[in-house]
Amino acid sequence: MKKWLAPALFVLLLTPSHLHGQDLDPGKILTPPTDSWPTYNGDYTGRRFSPLTQINKTNVGAMSLAWAFQAHTQGLQSMPLEVNGILYIAGGNQAWAVDARTGRQVWHFARPGESVSGGNKGLAMWKDRLFLTTFDAQLLCLDARDGKMIWQIQIDDPALKAFGSMAPLVIRDHIIVGTSGDTADLPGFLQSIDPMTGKVEWRWDSMPKPEDPAWKTWPHDTNVVTRGGGMTWLTGTYDPELNLLYWGTGNPHPVENGDTRAGANLYTCTIVALNPDTGKLVWYFQTSPHDTHDWDMVMTPVLFDGPFHGKPRKMLAQAGKNGLFFVLDRTDGKALVSEAFVPANWLSGFDERGQPIPLRDKEPQPDGVLVTGGVGTNWQAPSYDPDTGLIYVNSREAMGVFYLTMPGKMAEGWAGRDFFLSSKSMLKAIDVQTGKTRWTADTEGRGGQSGILSTAGGLVFTADSSSSLVALDAATGKVLWHMYPGGSLGTGAMTYELDGRQYVVYPVDGVIYGFTLPAP
Repeated sequence: MKKWLAPALFVLLLTPSHLHGQDLDPGKILTPPTDSWPTYNGDYTGRRFSPLTQINKTNVGAMSLAWAFQAHTQGLQSMPLEVNGILYIAGGNQAWAVDARTGRQVWHFARPGESVSGGNKGLAMWKDRLFLTTFDAQLLCLDARDGKMIWQIQIDDPALKAFGSMAPLVIRDHIIVGTSGDTADLPGFLQSIDPMTGKVEWRWDSMPKPEDPAWKTWPHDTNVVTRGGGMTWLTGTYDPELNLLYWGTGNPHPVENGDTRAGANLYTCTIVALNPDTGKLVWYFQTSPHDTHDWDMVMTPVLFDGPFHGKPRKMLAQAGKNGLFFVLDRTDGKALVSEAFVPANWLSGFDERGQPIPLRDKEPQPDGVLVTGGVGTNWQAPSYDPDTGLIYVNSREAMGVFYLTMPGKMAEGWAGRDFFLSSKSMLKAIDVQTGKTRWTADTEGRGGQSGILSTAGGLVFTADSSSSLVALDAATGKVLWHMYPGGSLGTGAMTYELDGRQYVVYPVDGVIYGFTLPAP
């Protein structure tokens, strides 16, 4: 062997082979996740269901720790991606590439900014590029091979307390991203970004323009419609056959004073269907008309097909912060199921569209009003299992008092206060045919702080309020495995199979844990 070949070969042997092929095959996002987890929810449907069966009801009790990666940060809310044997993890203004078999770091990206921990829900991947939203409301494009930044753009104004928290969504050559913000009067929006250049291709605004019929659902004696909320906090879902992008929007502003914004206040607290190539609205369904309780509807719109009362349907289901569960025909937004999944006293029923009819006397009052139904569920992801026909939702049955602290038509910001007197936490398995709860698993205490993963192995993975990781029987809710790792949980589990071994990965506080079965 020539002398100059020896060191070169030595370097080659030390270089992980998976670093040479970091392009994401776009077809991976179109299929249920097995050897990869290429987008925030695993695929476009938002079901967070894996067809893997190696870890199942009969053997999950033997599952144990394979590796742990310490990110040296706190409060991770990121859902890792896994592509070609590499995990990609986000946290604040940081990102990591980690070997998915061993938990060893491949590269680390750190950008100076207002925050270096928590908050961020994850990355998006397009070919060999990664996309990250930051706490100072920027979108970063990173090289997946080495973590180096390629470009960055400002997507909103951090001076107005806007920030980035969502994992962007990749649809063909579009990077779909929105904005977050909760303490200032900001209008929400979605943008499509060119992945090569960072240029904006289109923008859809949650606050309607004068030519939009929804303009009439706002008063115009003040400028409230220009600052009225509708944040797009979380990652949406996509139907490639219909070419429709589905997203949930946040609450209106002022949050707890409805007098300053008489009307339904579209498109806040709404599920919208958009054309991803143009940003044009195709249909909408409002889950909390004229919301006055901070009941944003940014939770995952879950997509699935199947019979509904004997007729084949393309469906969308969403459980909300307002304690209501909806199943819609996702071709046109018509309601198939409208049902409360926790006790809710703030509505009198549902209208002809299946939308709730809020009670005026349950709006916040100067001397307080007792309300049930809030915080039915929050941003942590649900899961749908096609084998059981159930959607699994971490929920809270809550009771609270809502006060109006800034009455009048010139109110701004929150304009009220709310205090929760009691809550009971549980995981609920909801039948998509009826909206009725099939079974519940008590998670005690505050609970509801973890996303959910279901698998064809008959399992549901989540966590309880004591920060114990758990695996339950998908059909009954019986706990089959649990483990206490310490630290707080801000996201959920994901899974993949490499070299014939299935791994279940949980982020906990600043540590990523990888579990598997003992080697045969």
